[in-house]
Amino acid sequence: MNHFYIGIDIGTTATKAMVFTQEGKVVNHCSICYEMYHPQPDWSIQKPSEILSAVLACINKVSTNITSQFISFSSAMQSIIAIDKDGNPLTDIILWADNRANEIANNLKNSDLGKAFYKSTGLPIHTFSPMTKILWLRENEPEIFAKTHKFISIKEYVWHQLTGEYVIDSSMASGTGMMNIENLQWDSTILNHLGIRENQLSSIVSPRHTANSLKQNFTLVLGGGDGALANLGTGAMQKGRMALTIGTSGAVRLPIDKPFIDHKMRTQCYHLVDSQYLKLGAVNNGAVILQWLKETILQSEESFEELLTKAELAPAGADGLIFVPYLLGERAPIWDASAQGTLLGITINHTKSHFIRATIEGILFGLLSITEVLMPDKKERDEVVIMTSGGFTKSDFWLQLTADIFQMKVVVTQDIESSAWGAVLIGFMAFGIEASQQEMEEKVFMPNANNFTVYQNNFNKFKKVYEALKDL
Repeated sequence: MNHFYIGIDIGTTATKAMVFTQEGKVVNHCSICYEMYHPQPDWSIQKPSEILSAVLACINKVSTNITSQFISFSSAMQSIIAIDKDGNPLTDIILWADNRANEIANNLKNSDLGKAFYKSTGLPIHTFSPMTKILWLRENEPEIFAKTHKFISIKEYVWHQLTGEYVIDSSMASGTGMMNIENLQWDSTILNHLGIRENQLSSIVSPRHTANSLKQNFTLVLGGGDGALANLGTGAMQKGRMALTIGTSGAVRLPIDKPFIDHKMRTQCYHLVDSQYLKLGAVNNGAVILQWLKETILQSEESFEELLTKAELAPAGADGLIFVPYLLGERAPIWDASAQGTLLGITINHTKSHFIRATIEGILFGLLSITEVLMPDKKERDEVVIMTSGGFTKSDFWLQLTADIFQMKVVVTQDIESSAWGAVLIGFMAFGIEASQQEMEEKVFMPNANNFTVYQNNFNKFKKVYEALKDL
């Protein structure tokens, strides 16, 4: 008898439901997209009802005609919703990309208190943090703040609708800016600063936490945050492996066995489960920048595949054209929500192909700048393999470009949605099921040493642009 396991990945642009066998084979899937809204400058929000509807519709579609052993959840991190005592939203979902709390974050970041908060949580003080958004609500929406029964993420909202519980797993709590990374509990000093009580947040529990669905006959596993689960799902919780994800945003993550704090506050630290942690850096400006180029600047009807084909026509380094893609501000390693994009070195000889290639190279340079912080010793990087996930893995060109720019071996495992599979692996831990994952087909991309010099020169220029222009 076949056993099936459902992984739900609640993403920024879509919810995906994947049905896996115990071996990790995908036998059914569903994806439903939804909108991100920008009703005011610096605002990025979504509607709780739209996300919940997408999750329920995905579950209903993939669970028809199968018996699922459990459903486990992954979710995009750093969202916040204020809800009343009846569980009704008082606000929309305020997303990680929402920059309305920028001034508050900057003032706190540069204070001794902000530095102490970072040391406690491992999360840099930045407007992406739910902690700064709660401060914004207190200062700008005092009536809503006073009425708020709980401050929760979209994953907690969905879980409460399904189970009646208010719980948060430790990996999601790691991204709030309110959990002490050492003891995995809410930090009372931070809560006092926010003016909220511990019971206004969900109870922190293990990602293995289980409950029964109130609406359907399903056993549910809480799971974790999408970044941490992507590491687990790609096999990048092993020493010598680094996870690199590029979707709407992007991140690089290294597994460690104890909390890590960077003295310059450039990195994040997340807990996954037991003694498994990650040190990482995330960027705002992932593939969304290529989408912006396509729709706004090029105003092209071409597919992304066609754009990537055009990018291949330009040489490595795009003939000196360098794009610093901070269109949405930036998180790691600069942590500046006010940062802006810059095109450097434009000449009359640059073509559409150059601009596309420079955009992709700029996205990768942003992630490479984080990798240098995580592994400052190049000899260490030489011994680490990049395990990839996200939409960019569909492009061999982009994957080879990654290997060339990072000068590291790149591996992509075919047919696995890494965060959803990571959620299922957490479910296996919860029920004592031994994963019997078959060897998945892998593609391997080795760095081309012939491109090292041009990329190193462009990357050195890339790193100087923001510092040279930030005060202007």
